Amino acid sequence: MMKFEVTGMSCAACSARVEKAVGNVPGVQSCTVNLLTNSMGVEGTASEEEIVAAVQAAGYGAFSKAAGGAAESAGTISADALEDTETSQMKKRLFASLGFLIVLMYISMGVGMLEWPVPGTLQDNVVGQGIIQLILTGIIMVINQKFFINGFKGLINRAPNMDTLVALGAGAAFVYSSYVLIDTGHIHDLYFESAGMILTLITVGKMLEARSKGKTTDALKSLMKLAPKTAVLIRTNESGEEAETTVAVDQVKKGDIFVVRPGESIPVDGIVEEGISAVNESALTGESIPVDKGAGDMVSAATVNMSGFLRCEAVRVGEDTTLAQIIQMVSDAAATKAPIAKVADKVSGVFVPAVIAIAFITMAVWLVLGQPLGYALARGISVLVISCPCALGLATPVAIMVGSGLGAKNKILFKTAVSLEETGKVKIAALDKTGTITKGEPKVTDIITSPGVTESELMKLAYSIERKSEHPLAKAVVSAAEKKAVEPYAVVDFLVLPGNGITAKSADSKSVFTGGSLSFADRQFEIPTEMKERAERLADEGKTPLFFGKDEELMGIIAVADVIKSDSPEAIRQLQELGIKVVMLTGDNARTAEAIGRQAGVDKVIAGVLPDGKEQTIRSLQEKGKVIMVGDGINDAPALTRADIGIAIGAGTDVAIDAADVVLMNNSLLDVAAAVRLSRATLRNIHQNLFWAFIYNIIGIPLAAGVFISVLGWQLNPMFAAAAMSLSSFCVVTNALRLNLLKIRGEEKIMKKTMSIEGMMCMHCEARVKKVLEAMPEVEAAEVSHEAGTAVVELKNDVADDVLKKIIEDQDYKVLGIE
Repeated sequence: MMKFEVTGMSCAACSARVEKAVGNVPGVQSCTVNLLTNSMGVEGTASEEEIVAAVQAAGYGAFSKAAGGAAESAGTISADALEDTETSQMKKRLFASLGFLIVLMYISMGVGMLEWPVPGTLQDNVVGQGIIQLILTGIIMVINQKFFINGFKGLINRAPNMDTLVALGAGAAFVYSSYVLIDTGHIHDLYFESAGMILTLITVGKMLEARSKGKTTDALKSLMKLAPKTAVLIRTNESGEEAETTVAVDQVKKGDIFVVRPGESIPVDGIVEEGISAVNESALTGESIPVDKGAGDMVSAATVNMSGFLRCEAVRVGEDTTLAQIIQMVSDAAATKAPIAKVADKVSGVFVPAVIAIAFITMAVWLVLGQPLGYALARGISVLVISCPCALGLATPVAIMVGSGLGAKNKILFKTAVSLEETGKVKIAALDKTGTITKGEPKVTDIITSPGVTESELMKLAYSIERKSEHPLAKAVVSAAEKKAVEPYAVVDFLVLPGNGITAKSADSKSVFTGGSLSFADRQFEIPTEMKERAERLADEGKTPLFFGKDEELMGIIAVADVIKSDSPEAIRQLQELGIKVVMLTGDNARTAEAIGRQAGVDKVIAGVLPDGKEQTIRSLQEKGKVIMVGDGINDAPALTRADIGIAIGAGTDVAIDAADVVLMNNSLLDVAAAVRLSRATLRNIHQNLFWAFIYNIIGIPLAAGVFISVLGWQLNPMFAAAAMSLSSFCVVTNALRLNLLKIRGEEKIMKKTMSIEGMMCMHCEARVKKVLEAMPEVEAAEVSHEAGTAVVELKNDVADDVLKKIIEDQDYKVLGIE
């Protein structure tokens, strides 16, 4: 997509005109103009010169952003483009206009109507007072000449805009008043103060609007401020020695070696070559706990080196860094148009010409009804200045900008305005199991020993034969054994056998060690019925039981499972509260999948699904309503693309992130519900803005035209019409800013269970019980008292009483009851 900066736009009619002009250029497939950021994105084969020429022919200016730096050339909105220079310019214009307006109002209203004192020479000089009013109004018009330049330029180019309405209204009042003053010499039918007041009040509104619009890009500006400005590179000097050189970050190239000292920001994405440190990645992931980094680990731009010295090789620079891509996603979301904006755009395209026509018709009707020219002109001017195409044009983009910015603050990235609007409309959430609902890393969950066998003996045997296996389940056993500091046997003749089994011999070849599934183990040694039943129960819980034996004797069972993330059940509950049906997709067998599904609380489980089958499953689900697909792996990419909205967990693969419409940087399933809430709130805000913009014009234009004079006696002075117009855009932008107050994350429900425990004698017992309880991922906190003999457990997710009981009784205490 080609990106352009567009100058000279003042309202929605301008952006609609530019879109239409560029859309008519041969080779242009699509064109999106953003009034909020004065930017334009164009897709197609047309040249930049043809596009710029089309914009200029429409009466506006344009230049390509490709001439900027690396980040800007990728289409990212530059920090300079977001800098709020408009507010300060408007303030200067406003204060200058106010100074002359006060004098103008004093002479026109104070002297003419209230007989306030003036210098003696003007006291009875009516023409003199009129000439001073004319001069003061002329000065105010010069100060606000931008309205007239843009307005009449638009009129000449047959693209009238909001400035055209203001210029026509103020200009008509000035010309008519000048004519009356010269022709009659009296000042009772002059509208100089109306012209001056109109221009000043519109400037007030424009200043408030500019100030509010500046705040809508705060999130994007804060992201840009994270980007480091310099990097310390290692360069080889003439004598062949390495030397440190500080350069601007945009001069860093892929393959360059850079160093980062404690407290410094990492300038670009890279791989650690030397050094060990803890890196604070909260700017990108939201995780406040620093992550340990060593040789071979990836580091990202804008993260902070907390402790050690790091020497790294640059692998992604400029627009390719993670931070640049995040900024790109947020700016792209603001640069694209939501479907709902098309309604306002169509209206804006014909709005200004229609208002001008209504103003002339209004004047003609009042003249036909016998009213004097001054009265008819006042009604026409009121129609011109009360009409507000800006409110229509800003209704959607300001809400999209604030919504996408709020999402970015909460590490939820919407790639386009369409994804921000559509996410809240979904009825079904399809969640991938591995890595999304579960952690994606198998863990040892249960250790069951045969009579006469200790846990350490079983772990020693299992560790000895599994440590040479590459199977994920074997790695889980090895990890558990290493945490327990188990010393393995020396084994020989390690052999992986078909049918999920492993055998090995002790170094002296006197013993044969065996491990594997039930079907494999059943052929190697006798398995008691009780142990088989225990294994069945474990399988029903979604765990994989592994049997281990020595010679022909069963030593015990170790159960391994891909455990559920602690926040998954709560996240699924929140989605269901939002009226969304939750479906789990997995390639696992039905038994394991159903067990995981029950623990997570999903509405439906679809098991045995292959990658291409996931895409087909999404198709069938779409027959029942709009579908979100949430995944993290390469095998999820087809389904993410097929779904109405694809959501990638941020810690997932690049392929999944590329295929998705929304990216969750926090790697938390809770953020799926947060994204839906934000989408719905943004859409609701857009509806409110559009309602206000339409209803304001529907009521305001007839009121200004004098439709209600004969019925209700309501008559609108042009000055009040200008004030109403100024406030309308300000109200729309301010309403959009209310989104920043939204709490997008729902309240987590905390469950409490009180355990009566016998055997705790001292503070050390308390600490021991508290430690094992709080080690459980489902436990938020535990308050333990040896004096009361209780443990009050706060749970994020429900845990079976027998699980809690086993945890405590494994520590040699007795659980008397759980409430």
